[in-house]
Amino acid sequence: MKSKNTSILALSAIVAMLSVVSIAGIPESNAAKSKMYEVTITNLTPGQPITPPLLVTHSVNAGFFTVGEMASDGIQQLAENGNPEQLVNMLQGKSGILSIVQGETPLVPANDPGNTGLSYSETFVVSSEGKMNYLSFASMLVCTNDGFAGIDSVKLPITQKTIYVEVYDARTEMNTEDFADIVPPCQDVIGISSDDEGTGVSNPAIAEDGIIIPHPGIMGGEDLLESVHAWGNPVVKIDIVRMK
Repeated sequence: MKSKNTSILALSAIVAMLSVVSIAGIPESNAAKSKMYEVTITNLTPGQPITPPLLVTHSVNAGFFTVGEMASDGIQQLAENGNPEQLVNMLQGKSGILSIVQGETPLVPANDPGNTGLSYSETFVVSSEGKMNYLSFASMLVCTNDGFAGIDSVKLPITQKTIYVEVYDARTEMNTEDFADIVPPCQDVIGISSDDEGTGVSNPAIAEDGIIIPHPGIMGGEDLLESVHAWGNPVVKIDIVRMK
């Protein structure tokens, strides 16, 4: 089995190249009027690591997921495989996107059950400009088939705001709860493992063609344990503070 650090670094490597703030296309005279915010993402779960947070500021119609609609290919890759690259590429070419900020390491539960040394909370800086003053966020719940925490198109505050985030099921992969179908870092980051190596690619044999819904939770039917991997909503707290 891969070492703990190897698995964690493998997950982090997927997103390290994407840790960037993009404000391309804003005229210099307007960029000076940008507002800056500190956004703190905190993992509230007892047994679910989340992938490095993806934060996007944009106009009101430029969000990237809607509950009750089919997940995009980008959301599928994020929710199933912890890989935000396709979603980021789509956003970079989309009208109304102001900034994209990507974390570099997963956020683990506060009690760090896998003794990873990773943090449960991280603060990022994002910008807004004119009508591009909405925030969206997404992170995969690592020990799920296709669960993700997210907000879509929340207006940034005048001063500060706290948002509590629930879990959604992308409905692109059946919830087998089998380590063989779940990304490998799940086992080491939580400290419960098996002989299954896990996978970071989608499996057509267990694909679903559904719509994004609130996640039904962990049922404990295979390798995932309800006593360990389950959660109670909310799963993430987002604190947004306007910078002076």
